[in-house]
Amino acid sequence: MPVYLDHAATTPMRPEAIAAYTEAMGVVGNPSSIHSQGQQARRMLEEARETIAATLGAEPIEVVFTSGGTEAINLAVKGMYWARNSGARRPRILVPGGEHHATLDTVEWLERAEGAEPSWLPLDAEGAIVVPDVIEGSDAALMTFLAVNNEVGTVQPVAALAEVARDAGVPVHVDAVAAYGHLPLDFARLGVEALSVSAHKIGGPVGIGALILNRTSTVVPLIHGGGQQRQVRSGTQDVAAAVSFAVAARAAEAEREAETARLTALRDRLIHGVRAAVPEAVLSGPEPEGARAARVASNVHFTFPGAQGDSLLFLLDLAGVSVSTGSACQAGIPEPSHVLLAMGRSETEARSALRFTLGRTSTEADVDALLAVIPGAYAQASRAGLAERSPRLGR
Repeated sequence: MPVYLDHAATTPMRPEAIAAYTEAMGVVGNPSSIHSQGQQARRMLEEARETIAATLGAEPIEVVFTSGGTEAINLAVKGMYWARNSGARRPRILVPGGEHHATLDTVEWLERAEGAEPSWLPLDAEGAIVVPDVIEGSDAALMTFLAVNNEVGTVQPVAALAEVARDAGVPVHVDAVAAYGHLPLDFARLGVEALSVSAHKIGGPVGIGALILNRTSTVVPLIHGGGQQRQVRSGTQDVAAAVSFAVAARAAEAEREAETARLTALRDRLIHGVRAAVPEAVLSGPEPEGARAARVASNVHFTFPGAQGDSLLFLLDLAGVSVSTGSACQAGIPEPSHVLLAMGRSETEARSALRFTLGRTSTEADVDALLAVIPGAYAQASRAGLAERSPRLGR
């Protein structure tokens, strides 16, 4: 049986979410229609919205369904930027260097197209965002940051960042896609303007996510044409996907504490095992215990000196183990990890990374299967890495 250790990319759908999706797909009716079948669909949709809101400490009206985390992030960052620059010039966007590309690419697009001015917040050596003592907010459109770094698993100081932004009068968006289902999230208590989540990270379907938008906050929409959700996001809403999302959200929240304890033990087994099997490997992000920052229970990230991460990935894949480099791949060309670069690691190190992420289907046998094959994969990948050096001239 193949071993799947890439749950941060996507995790298997929960059987109950599949069943709910299948059943809901048999119900006909546009939730915007006023006839009885349309209103039945509307009831199903709003009950799903209520369930998801409850898992996030939000009000149902604050849940804006999107096509996924990427759209939610785009809607928050672009929409907040446009709203804040209506009638005033606020070009700065406060953003850390190690964000997901859904954020980085959005900010860089705003820089090219709208004259935005990114103000990059530094990361420390463990991948934690360095909280500024104070920020100048008069020309700042927004602050946006991850709740959990999706690559190295660092739990970010969300409350402290939100507080310093709030003191400066700067609205905040939190990318909680990698945190949802792993950490407690209380939107009301955080006091931020927007928070993004995605269903397929918690065992729901691909193709639906949500932007949790404070009921008093204003964004300029990305999509126009009906204003179905507070005039923020137009389009016929996917009732079946929302119902399935809600089932996954309820289950993930119900088991979160117990699953965190189980995954923490698995994570630590994996970390200790890799260090024993490949002594050269270097853990990225916080240590399991004693670090300044916390590490999410599902994430293990190592660099492997002398080896290319993509070579290791393919060798492990051939051995039946699915993992990730965690970094971007543009047009088939692997890139060094921008997160590790932002943490002060070298480009060589940033190209030697592998990310192992655990989920509810992960077992000790999965971890042991990886540990059995990684020494051989590392030895082979290291030889391939050495072959990339310039050959000596002569015989």
